[in-house]
Amino acid sequence: MTTVTNGVRPRTTDETRRRGWARLVRAAATSVAATVLSQVVLLAALATGGVPALASSLAWAAGAVLNFVVTRRWVWGRTGRPRVRRELLPYLVVIGLGGLSSIGLTTLSGSLLTRLALPHFWWVVLVDATYVASYALVFVVKFTLLDRLVFGRGAAHTPATTSRS
Repeated sequence: MTTVTNGVRPRTTDETRRRGWARLVRAAATSVAATVLSQVVLLAALATGGVPALASSLAWAAGAVLNFVVTRRWVWGRTGRPRVRRELLPYLVVIGLGGLSSIGLTTLSGSLLTRLALPHFWWVVLVDATYVASYALVFVVKFTLLDRLVFGRGAAHTPATTSRS
């Protein structure tokens, strides 16, 4: 029998697990949307002659902004103005490390592929594939850190402000 305290029934392990999986699925969907936006920016920059470091940096920034706004609200249910020290800065550190990894791998890939003297189209396709693969690799680590340290269970649970000012 479950004990009810102050009118609130504690969550069961199954409920917690289901919520965790739902949060992971929503985070993955948000990450896919941010990746699509990043892809548009990356491919546009590369196709117009941009260097991989600049192209992937611009792509990362575009996806990061979208990801923060949607992830904060839809995945973790946070509303109101974000708290800079408790949400925004830790979020930027977590995704910044993932972004640096992706930018580094994309830049390295571009450099190595340049030596092969591929047609520009195939060079863009392969550099882009590196960018996408690098994000797939860091997704699980990023989600875990955001869940444990920034927005989720291990984060400081002080309510965000709700004023629009």
